[in-house]
Amino acid sequence: MIPLSYANWSTPVSAWGRVNMQGAIIETACAIDTQSRDQTIDMGVLPISQIARDGRGLAHDFAVQLVQCSLTRHNSSLKNWQHFKITFDGQNDSGLFSINGQAKGVALEIIDSNGFVASPGNPLPVSNILSGNMQLNYSLRLVSNKQALRPGNYSSALRFKMDYY
Repeated sequence: MIPLSYANWSTPVSAWGRVNMQGAIIETACAIDTQSRDQTIDMGVLPISQIARDGRGLAHDFAVQLVQCSLTRHNSSLKNWQHFKITFDGQNDSGLFSINGQAKGVALEIIDSNGFVASPGNPLPVSNILSGNMQLNYSLRLVSNKQALRPGNYSSALRFKMDYY
């Protein structure tokens, strides 16, 4: 029988790694609720005939929840917060939000609760900030982009930013 050899467990074993961090400290009127920062919206299955017939699919609601809104600025020599504007951004498809994937002939449209249509990179109209919590409501839907329709899977990544003043 051949004896098994064991490592000397008293010898230290070195291993090392890296932690990357980044961040910023900024002054804003509101914080964005963590559940509003990254949202996934399941658009479901839509018959191509509905887009051909109606030019659009069903609206899917989503919201951006603002929390701990305060009108008072940290620097008292500056004017208090009064307004905000939100800008949605993504790949532009003739003023709509482009999709990626096999599906063709459609793009995404975002509409706010006042009926204003968002355009990639352009802010929606200015709104007033209210103290406390605020829920900003939007709907997202597929619309025809006037190109030839082709069925298939699709996806898109959209971003938003808030500007306060």
